[in-house]
Amino acid sequence: MIDTAFLSQLKRFHIIVNKKVTSSFTGSRRSHSAGQGIVISDFRPYTPGDDFRAIDWKVYARTDEFFIKRYEEEKNLTTHVLLDASKSMDYGTAKRTKFEYASMLALGFAYLSMRDNERYTLSLISDKTDYLRAKRSSNQILGFLNHLNKIKCKGVIRFEEEVKKYRKSIKSKSLVVIISDFLFDVEQIKSTLHLFKHHEVKVIQILDQSETNFKVYGSVILEDAETGKELETYVTEQKRQEFRERLYKHITEIEHETKSIGGKFFLFSTEEPLFDAFYRIVNT
Repeated sequence: MIDTAFLSQLKRFHIIVNKKVTSSFTGSRRSHSAGQGIVISDFRPYTPGDDFRAIDWKVYARTDEFFIKRYEEEKNLTTHVLLDASKSMDYGTAKRTKFEYASMLALGFAYLSMRDNERYTLSLISDKTDYLRAKRSSNQILGFLNHLNKIKCKGVIRFEEEVKKYRKSIKSKSLVVIISDFLFDVEQIKSTLHLFKHHEVKVIQILDQSETNFKVYGSVILEDAETGKELETYVTEQKRQEFRERLYKHITEIEHETKSIGGKFFLFSTEEPLFDAFYRIVNT
């Protein structure tokens, strides 16, 4: 359950982030002409892969940090957040389930989009897609929060099929944020991500610490989080190591595919402080 106090925390987060980015060069925003009819509206931190020529050296002189000029066409991208609501997300050994943690990140994007008067959509994906459309109002964020609190994660995610259908609704270059545990066929994930190669993409993988550590051993009954199917087995140290290696390979393949289309990949445990995670996401 996400408490409404989270919205107040988002407000404070927005203020802090804005101060960190703008305090050293107040007055620089929306004040430069880039030529060819494009107006520079903002700045963002430089990240590997960005055009080095876009660095604002005047800002660097004041802050001793690299910032990239953001143009009006870049700043006004519609943000599409695709949130995994399948049964496997309804799991957690920490104070939050994977779905609750992911939902709070999704609400963070909704709040920042609202504050910047930018277009935003949130869609929940499992065996079907539930579309939630923003109305650019503070009440809408509360509406999203209440809706997410009522969601019962269920079903097996039909990731490739549902995301391909959603992709057809995107008519212009956009920011696409996909939040999931991604614990399903990696080939589906790779082929689907490739559909967004002409968009800005952020892929956010959320896992519980028990999934990354896998400390079970001996005679155990393992249950498939989405189908409920049970498997009785004996977990040896060798099997634990093999599981960790397979998981690492799985994560690495997703990260590699994300970067191959120019996207950004993030992996978080539900134990990681949420606003630390969100700050990394929005500043990368």
